[in-house]
Amino acid sequence: MSRLLHTGQVIIDLVMALDTLPASGGDVLAQSAQFEAGGGFNVMAAARRNGLPVVYLGRHGNGRFGDLARAAMQAEGVEMAQQPSTDKDTGLCVSLTEATTERTFISHLGAEGDLSAEDLARIEPRTGDYVYVSGYSLLLEGKAQALLDWVLALPREITVVFDPGPLVKAPDSALMVALLPRIDIWTSNGPEALAFTGAETLAQALNDLRRHLPEDALRVVRDGPNGCWVNAVHVPGFNVKAVDSNGAGDAHAGVFIAGLAQGLTATDAARRANAAAALAVTRWGPATSPGTTEVDALVTD
Repeated sequence: MSRLLHTGQVIIDLVMALDTLPASGGDVLAQSAQFEAGGGFNVMAAARRNGLPVVYLGRHGNGRFGDLARAAMQAEGVEMAQQPSTDKDTGLCVSLTEATTERTFISHLGAEGDLSAEDLARIEPRTGDYVYVSGYSLLLEGKAQALLDWVLALPREITVVFDPGPLVKAPDSALMVALLPRIDIWTSNGPEALAFTGAETLAQALNDLRRHLPEDALRVVRDGPNGCWVNAVHVPGFNVKAVDSNGAGDAHAGVFIAGLAQGLTATDAARRANAAAALAVTRWGPATSPGTTEVDALVTD
């Protein structure tokens, strides 16, 4: 059976809801605040809730935040390939969600910012597995090269999924030049695709991504409430009242991969992913992906 092997970073989010961000040096009161597992956890939770086994290949820390991260992964049934680190705690992200649903992140990485070749050797990928690579990982000195070497050595029967995130903004770094030919699935939101390609429209960005990726790669670009694009095909979204966009893209990615792993076509998997993202934005918090039953209900409504 296929699995999702997630190589990114699980961190703890301090999630706060507020009307609007203060000016620099200002102060506001948040309406709520709570600690939640976030980062790569969001994608893994979405995949698990939709029937796909998941293994987390990253590190996790030895303090209060590491305990929270492990408890969340255990509750979702995520297998952890690494033992707790002995010298660092798991990192923290302050996640600020405004009334407009726009969110702002301030992150500090901990144990999850490092990963060695020996760490990666603890898991043996199998034919049919999906390996998830986050653009954040390529920016981490203690992780990027070992991860890249491991990914490039994977057999072609392993599907490599790449999520650039907001900080990988160009295709011409040495790491990206090496990784691009091995990417089987690109998943990003519209602004990330525009920043990466330098395009002015989503249509142009999708076309430009063709030049950077293998010919048979899937290009999945989310377009907010309008749904998403899979290569040149538009898959419509669902009309909902959004309260928090945090984690919606992760829900989309996890459910999309789960759909492919279960034999769906890319467009059918994308429709389910759109439904999951639509439901996720109606809830507060980072890991708000619905499970299979809820996705089924919205897709067939």
